[in-house]
Amino acid sequence: MAAALDEDQEPEAEEPLGWQPIWKRPGTPKSKADKKKELRDQRERLQDAGKRRLAARESRRPRSRQSWIGNAAARRDARALSRVRRSNAWLW
Repeated sequence: MAAALDEDQEPEAEEPLGWQPIWKRPGTPKSKADKKKELRDQRERLQDAGKRRLAARESRRPRSRQSWIGNAAARRDARALSRVRRSNAWLW
């Protein structure tokens, strides 16, 4: 009876668990220097992305007037639709 109970229980800590997904594996602690380096790299990546975004927004690419008019019309349509959707009028 004791052997049957032991089969269903979790394996002992010293036994190898075999393959496990990464989120279930015990995490290896990082040193302070490693953490700081990781954060520094992340901050640099985010700043570079922000610079790229700013450059893309401020680039003086000539846009065709047609697309600009179309976008404005689409915005107006979307605004009108959301107003109708939020009102008490039952139109659907």
